[in-house]
Amino acid sequence: MCSATATNAVDPKIIDLLNKDPEGLAHVSLEYFPPRTEQGVKNLHARMERMLTNTKCLYTDMTWGAGGSTAELSLELALHAQKTGHVSNLHLTCTNMEKDGDPIKGVHDALQAAFDGGIRNIVALRGDPQEGENEWTATKGGFTCALDLVKYIRKEFGDDFGVSVAGYPEGHPNRISELTEDEVKSMSESELSRCCTHDGITYVCKDDDYKKEMDYLKEKVDAGADFIITQMFFDAEVFKTFVEDCRTWGINCPVVPGLMCINAYPGFKKMTKFCKTRVPKTLEEKMDSMKDDADAIKKFGVEYGAEVCRTLLDSGVKILHFYTLNLEKVVYGITDELGITSGLTEQSNESDAKDMVAVGSAWARAGDTIKCSAGQGVVKEIKSDGAAVVEIDGKDVQLAKGSYEKVF
Repeated sequence: MCSATATNAVDPKIIDLLNKDPEGLAHVSLEYFPPRTEQGVKNLHARMERMLTNTKCLYTDMTWGAGGSTAELSLELALHAQKTGHVSNLHLTCTNMEKDGDPIKGVHDALQAAFDGGIRNIVALRGDPQEGENEWTATKGGFTCALDLVKYIRKEFGDDFGVSVAGYPEGHPNRISELTEDEVKSMSESELSRCCTHDGITYVCKDDDYKKEMDYLKEKVDAGADFIITQMFFDAEVFKTFVEDCRTWGINCPVVPGLMCINAYPGFKKMTKFCKTRVPKTLEEKMDSMKDDADAIKKFGVEYGAEVCRTLLDSGVKILHFYTLNLEKVVYGITDELGITSGLTEQSNESDAKDMVAVGSAWARAGDTIKCSAGQGVVKEIKSDGAAVVEIDGKDVQLAKGSYEKVF
């Protein structure tokens, strides 16, 4: 069990806050990630304070970073949030957490530090692959999945922490399959409702795999998770079906919709392709039609985001969880449009956007564009030592780690 050494004011558990009806139309929660630079961190402190004041967000998430890359900074930012009036929800992953030769000591130390700092809410996640890896692998003797982490928290810390877990309305990306032409023609009704198409290829989490996903989610909740935060989605009907499926599976805890704000065309296309996210045809066509107009994209991001939120609210959703991308304009636009806030759009200031790039964003992965002394190309493979196989002018070139730079 954890030692009761906390001296700061202690956060309430988020599940207790979620069980209370919102005073207005809906609760709002906001998610941030650790920026790459010191100036970015300073600017994020200011933005988080502004957005807490302006939106009165119920709680604030801080991500842990791809492959455990931002462990110390994530914890620092989550503790800063806690000390400055936020209810802090710290993401914690199983990736790259070995310390002093112990595969789980890093996890325990992070939990203890969070506890001692007054944090009482953890998002338990498996995490992304480490730098230079395309596939996630467990550390020998360490955790193998988010379920292990939930069980560990409950075993070592009892009920001291509120715990949330991830849910995937379209299936986890690792369980989403590329379909053949014959498979596309024979999709079930449920598969048709959550499938996606990118670059002419159709993908879906097949029904058998979706069942496994739901069974696993039930295990996480039964092991002690208080509520679920979903992966991003752009089709509100997919979320509504997911909630219905949760209830069918006997998962009766709150399901919080994770809402990715559309801020820019390149980011939208890259993220939806990487996550194999379903993009309604009308949304895809609209985005493609104004891909070269950054201001129009942000304006449409507000319109579309508000439309999705209205559908969710009409279905009984009481909280909207925004993946802010460390920005504010689209979030403010949506909350203003919904009537949750008023006049915030005019106050938004994103002059620091260039400093709001995530630490993990410095890593290149398959599909990313990089530049090097030989020119610019697309990554086809990342080797275990960080070397990259890159297609440049139609030829495959292997570049050593450190000799190339990702293009944002």
